[in-house]
Amino acid sequence: QVHLEESGGGLVQAGSSLTLSCAASGRTFSRYAMGWFRQTPGKEREFVAAINWTGAIYYVDSVKGRFTISKDNPKNIVCLQMNDLKPEDTAVYYCALATTGVLSTQSREYNYWGRGTQVTVSS
Repeated sequence: QVHLEESGGGLVQAGSSLTLSCAASGRTFSRYAMGWFRQTPGKEREFVAAINWTGAIYYVDSVKGRFTISKDNPKNIVCLQMNDLKPEDTAVYYCALATTGVLSTQSREYNYWGRGTQVTVSS
């Protein structure tokens, strides 16, 4: 089994920055992709960014140039640096692991999920 735990959420003003972290523990995989998704009440979970074991990265257009995903292999941590936050970035942010290693934007492709961390951006 895999355990994912997010941290770093909070309440910030528009234009501020936050860094989310996702700590992974348990079983390891030689090929994997780690993704960040976000969800607001009444809406489907939305893909934000993903990084795989090769270091390949993919972002949703709405966060390109503002968010940066990175991984620290020795510590099994994936981070999402979020700059110039906007009120529309407000959501619960989840990290997820796909054992296929594919940089998928589809939540169904991810096998393991964290519980999420709330990010609230005030205007």
